[in-house]
Amino acid sequence: MNYTLHQLQIFLKISELQSITKASEALFLTQPAVSIQLKNFQEQFPIPLTEVVGRKLFITDFGREIAQAAQKILDEVHAINYKTLAYQGELSGMLKISVVSTGKYVMPYFLSDFMREHPGVELNIDVTNKAQVVESLEANKVDFALVSVLPNLRIDRVELMQNRLFYVAARDLQLPDPRSPKRLFESVPLIYREPGSATRNAMESFISKRNYTVRNKIELTSNEAVKQAVVAGLGCSVMPVIGIKNELKNGDLQIVPVRGLPIITNWNLIWLQSKRHSPAASAFLEYVRENKEAIIQKKFDWIKAY
Repeated sequence: MNYTLHQLQIFLKISELQSITKASEALFLTQPAVSIQLKNFQEQFPIPLTEVVGRKLFITDFGREIAQAAQKILDEVHAINYKTLAYQGELSGMLKISVVSTGKYVMPYFLSDFMREHPGVELNIDVTNKAQVVESLEANKVDFALVSVLPNLRIDRVELMQNRLFYVAARDLQLPDPRSPKRLFESVPLIYREPGSATRNAMESFISKRNYTVRNKIELTSNEAVKQAVVAGLGCSVMPVIGIKNELKNGDLQIVPVRGLPIITNWNLIWLQSKRHSPAASAFLEYVRENKEAIIQKKFDWIKAY
């Protein structure tokens, strides 16, 4: 057999995502390139690795076994690279972090200088909703998670900064008197994140505690989609200010003063209490503890204006 590490990486990603299109996006390759590598990889086995039912790709039982073997091989290759760097006196290893969707506006600023200082460290960040973040953490698939609502797990944490959620609308959208929050929530279309989102949970809790009835609901699956829908005037939403800096600056969005808002939570970097950190993870944790205040002041001081 003459399969390459590149083919193993591609097949492993296809098996994880159950999609050639999604795998190509995740690997920053074209779809035809991924399809060709999958075909070349498959030709080395007499048993099918995948099957297509309807228009959906499935991994066969044999394919899943090959994917598990591919993961072990790639892990060993990474271990060889890390050991080489360690002998050269460089910090090395893989740092895995799962981040709730809005956290993508926060986490990179706590990583950028650390990664520049330690080029031997590889970084894997999964940006998803809170439910998936907690699942990854509980399954010990990641070193750390960034959340604004603490999960019901035995964890340790470093508190980073506030997360402030405001009622936002397009700049030119005509609204009823915001001094009547009940009328505002019940008469203007409200744009939600998908179930499992911490932002959605916070918004629903705010509405429920005040016995508001939302009559016109729109559901979207990312903060960016919600933001663009609000900018376009489809409705309003309750959004973290951290994700709308440019839209506020450009005048595309306005924060509408509403009694009881903003909702204030805190961003926390969390990890399982039982987690045995790698040298790279331990070094990153020490870096965050020592530098978090300076990073917050330098990168997020603008939030105080809201």
